[in-house]
Amino acid sequence: MKQSHYFNPTLRELPADAEVISHQLLLRAGYMRQNAAGIYSYLPLGKRVLRKIEDVIREELDSAGAQELLMPAIQPAELWQETGRWEVYGPELMRLKDRHDRPFALGATHEELITSLVRDELNSYKQMPVILYQIQTKYRDERRPRFGLLRGREFIMKDAYSFHSSQEQLDDAYRLMHETYSKIFTRLGLDFRPVVADSGAMGGKDTEEFMALSKVGEDTIAYSDSSDYAANIEMTEVHVQYEKSGEPEKELEKTNSVAEVGAEKIIKFSAYRSGEERIIVLVRGDHEINEVKVKHLLEVEMLEEIHELEGLNPVGVSGVKVVADNAVKSVVNGICRLDKELVYHNVNPERDIPVDTYTDIRFIKEGDPSPDGKGTIKFAEGIEVGQVFKLGTKYSEAMGANYLDENGKAQPIIMGCYGIGVSRVMASVAEQMHDDNGLLWPKTLAPFQVHLIAVNVKDEAQNKLGEELYEKLKSEKYDVLYDDRKERAGVKFKDSDLIGIPLRVVIGKKAGDGIVEVKVRKTGETFEVDASELESTLKRLWDNLD
Repeated sequence: MKQSHYFNPTLRELPADAEVISHQLLLRAGYMRQNAAGIYSYLPLGKRVLRKIEDVIREELDSAGAQELLMPAIQPAELWQETGRWEVYGPELMRLKDRHDRPFALGATHEELITSLVRDELNSYKQMPVILYQIQTKYRDERRPRFGLLRGREFIMKDAYSFHSSQEQLDDAYRLMHETYSKIFTRLGLDFRPVVADSGAMGGKDTEEFMALSKVGEDTIAYSDSSDYAANIEMTEVHVQYEKSGEPEKELEKTNSVAEVGAEKIIKFSAYRSGEERIIVLVRGDHEINEVKVKHLLEVEMLEEIHELEGLNPVGVSGVKVVADNAVKSVVNGICRLDKELVYHNVNPERDIPVDTYTDIRFIKEGDPSPDGKGTIKFAEGIEVGQVFKLGTKYSEAMGANYLDENGKAQPIIMGCYGIGVSRVMASVAEQMHDDNGLLWPKTLAPFQVHLIAVNVKDEAQNKLGEELYEKLKSEKYDVLYDDRKERAGVKFKDSDLIGIPLRVVIGKKAGDGIVEVKVRKTGETFEVDASELESTLKRLWDNLD
């Protein structure tokens, strides 16, 4: 492709609203342009990278026996109403009506739609297992789109669904998809870790996220410094033994001031509502409430925090469920502050607060013991690029997707679900692979293999050699971007660094002698080679690239 005719508008200035490096570089290097908050157009360079990501995904999924299909982005509301998610999914679901006033949703995910497809087709245990997948645009009305492709309102996703007649089949498929995802992300060049995760609104019991390690990640990974244990911080269990001091209990006091005490002496609380039930949750002052753990404990999908406490005072409360973190039980003569004017001193949970349940409901902290008993916990930030779920029968039962087992008895189809954020992968690679000058694409994803640059196309020798090498490399099946623009050398080199193509061939002042310079973008290594040896040099360098 000749760059003089290639649609690749680069930017010299840093985009004002681009907070993270992937957003900045993908805009500056001409891979994409923003159309609205969280909505982007992919320009030719960006589309080439996306296609290469999709190619890797397809190759590995097809090799694993999955079958590709394509479902509509516009989904009838009644499918979501069958599972109850029309009401509970929330404002992120983009809803619309057609000219006949019938309600639809733009697909945020496709569990309902794929279940509606298979319930009329997979009727016998003999037809399973089956794994189906698609690569398609998804829509979520994010409250605060940010970080470019990392949190958008429109994004490209691969979603796969598996269908089974037994739990053993699902377990096998889950392991297979886990292995397949590891192969995919390894081939894409990502530094990643699979971590235990929360299933959220998707439902199901077992799930793991694949996290690309990055300082701008919105998720925190808790990992052991002595083993391969890793989990999303929301799901990391706390295994700490708390010792209660031998301090004698003092008489409960009400005051309007807080004494100077350590955080381990303070009892913090929040109040929640789940349906009609109200719940008070307690943690120690040096800990934070983990709402995901609270939801799992209560077996609910939604919790509403009660900001106006409605008279909910944990000291002596009655008729309200009280749940406390394990650490609270060790507090002796603690402090519990209700508001600016009311503070309880010498609070002893067993005596003064009617706790119904002590359990693990706090976030783990760095330095806590690892849940697997090996080492201590450290934190890292990560970007979720994929997730695998065991959905079970959540959707099949709600939507009547049944099959006949060996005895001719109707059973709900057992399901799994497996997602990869395709456009998010592109941004995650950009976050991990760049330098001060621009992008550093791995060879599996680079939009072109070689960036051929004629420093001065007005020079007859350079122009002639440039055209010859361009045609020769194309004939040798190299994917080449040829910068034949009438631009200054500095502009061409800056654009080349920004774009991040792995190998650069520069045709300069020694063109008349048939000498060119080859540069490896990632390492900065340069070689002067005779044009006759260019192809063999490129092959050697390409084969040794990551």
